[in-house]
Amino acid sequence: MTFYDRYISGETKTVYDDIYKLGQDAFLAENFTDIEKVMAETFHRVAYNLDIIYKELKAINYFFKTEFKYNFERPLIKPLPNTGHLLKTLDETVSEFGFIPLSLKMFYEIVGACNFAWDYEKNEELMWNYADPIQICSIDDLVSTIDEDWLEETREMFNNSEYINDPEAQEEYPHLEISADFYHKDNVSGGMPYCIKITKTPSIDSRFLFEPHNTTFINYLRICFENCGFSRITIPENKNNYQAFFQKVKPLLKKFNPIGVWN
Repeated sequence: MTFYDRYISGETKTVYDDIYKLGQDAFLAENFTDIEKVMAETFHRVAYNLDIIYKELKAINYFFKTEFKYNFERPLIKPLPNTGHLLKTLDETVSEFGFIPLSLKMFYEIVGACNFAWDYEKNEELMWNYADPIQICSIDDLVSTIDEDWLEETREMFNNSEYINDPEAQEEYPHLEISADFYHKDNVSGGMPYCIKITKTPSIDSRFLFEPHNTTFINYLRICFENCGFSRITIPENKNNYQAFFQKVKPLLKKFNPIGVWN
């Protein structure tokens, strides 16, 4: 059976484990078409799940932002007509440092963007505290941040001898900022934004840096959907009353269950 056939039949975790084990062989012609189909199905499920969660949050009067200056502020946006051109621009801009993972590209091609953060300007009383609502900025806003300042700072870090010899620093740079951290989403001063690591070689997926679960981008999405769009909502110290929402929403969501690690 192909990876895709196995995935459709329910082997959503083991298929990704096997894909990750292929390493660079994932990009061989005899493997890549099949893997691409698996990932397309994965991100169609992401789009489906976001639509469900958005609808159910609106039904319980969750305060989404309703006035927008930029696309990244919108709760949900489908792929932009010029996504292909913007991805090509992004590829070319970061090419001196490495590669954009296929996972992020397919998110933009199939899903679009999302921002389920509470609009605290309308209501300071958040429905759930430090729940970390899913937020992935739109491709046009991401491309706009990759300017000369970003290039200069990244080149300085990339060519710095201390960085080259420091494994921890290499885990963090270069990267692309695509989400605020869970403090900033709640209008509290916080730490680093969540970032996609640019990889040295072509990659299926990549590390999702500075996010508390210390995992990959696709696995971060899995965690979000296990928690109905809010990756930290179940942490006991946050004292969130989410059970009724979970009981309504969880049975409606599609699973994809990737667990493996891709560097």
